[in-house]
Amino acid sequence: MPEPLLQLEGVHTHIGPYHILHGVDCAVPQGGLTVLLGRNGAGKTTTLRTIMGLWQASSGRIRFGGADIARMATPDIARTGIAYVPESMAIFTDLTVRENIVLAARSGPVDSARLDWMLGLFPALKKFWNLPAGYLSGGQKQMLAITRAIAEPRRLLLVDEPTKGLAPVMIRSMIEAFRALKQSGETILLVEQNFHAASALGDHVLVMDDGKIVHAGAMGALVADRSLQQRLLGLSLDAHQ
Repeated sequence: MPEPLLQLEGVHTHIGPYHILHGVDCAVPQGGLTVLLGRNGAGKTTTLRTIMGLWQASSGRIRFGGADIARMATPDIARTGIAYVPESMAIFTDLTVRENIVLAARSGPVDSARLDWMLGLFPALKKFWNLPAGYLSGGQKQMLAITRAIAEPRRLLLVDEPTKGLAPVMIRSMIEAFRALKQSGETILLVEQNFHAASALGDHVLVMDDGKIVHAGAMGALVADRSLQQRLLGLSLDAHQ
């Protein structure tokens, strides 16, 4: 088996007096989309933030491309090729859509072919190209946040709940965009509460509970096993079709 692109080994994270991650062990293979599922408060967002160095792991190893990044600063982690789209989206609402993307491309202007590819994923952004990002709807802001993350080629994309609060039509657009990202060869670790979206997109699945990974496997196997869904998640994916 090839070495995973990303591997967490015995990762513990404390936030102040709170012990959030309790020895997380998981792997994200190169290529495809891995979904991180779990109930609210299970530690999913903390896992992404710990990978990104926004919260330092108290102990354990985080290996990316074979190198341990657990003690690296966030800007240095970003330079290894990891991009992070937080749930808050973190776009600049007073800047135009174009300016948001220009700022995200730290190594220089986005070449025209890559720009065409990104706007092909999210064509709605073309209409607002020269308008402040604050004019965008919630779904369009999420599209801009993802576009910013891929303004430069990345080895791994971390995305936290991209469909949260979106209308069904926008969720369908987001699913199609992530499918296109997968087909382009991107490696994605996605936290998602919409189980229909998760089952439609995921190649691999990790299930977290109480700060630990309690299940890892193929998404297809979880989708096919209703009893496993009930045991791990407390509900059936069928309820979210």
